[in-house]
Amino acid sequence: MKAVIIGCGRVGASVAKQLFEEGWDVTCVDEDETALTRLGDWRGGFVIGHGMDLEILDRAGVAKADAAVVATDGDNSNIVIGQILQRRYGVGCVVVRVFDPRRADFYAQRGLRTVCPTKTAIATLADIVRSCDATPVGTPG
Repeated sequence: MKAVIIGCGRVGASVAKQLFEEGWDVTCVDEDETALTRLGDWRGGFVIGHGMDLEILDRAGVAKADAAVVATDGDNSNIVIGQILQRRYGVGCVVVRVFDPRRADFYAQRGLRTVCPTKTAIATLADIVRSCDATPVGTPG
């Protein structure tokens, strides 16, 4: 199975390493060559450039990719790149990180697989608060 990871920050690099360890053929794309250091002893592919550049996407092998993860630091870029991967290249599984919950929902309703860390954090934080003992710290109980 072939995967392309667009954006090699903490999240993208971690996903790339995990998939590679599971036997995937993985190529990462990032504008910053130093992002390669996040991958450690990397034996997968790495292409330097912007994920909206079709030549860069071609060099990364997206035409043969079974899956792609788009995790740059910008929602707009992630959404556009995700749509390019789906529509132009026909990548079967495209997952896009979108920080804005409303936008994540909007694009998810239109067929783009989105992951919204903001929604996850809100839900987790609220669940933890609801499950806490309400006694303030240092108050005799």
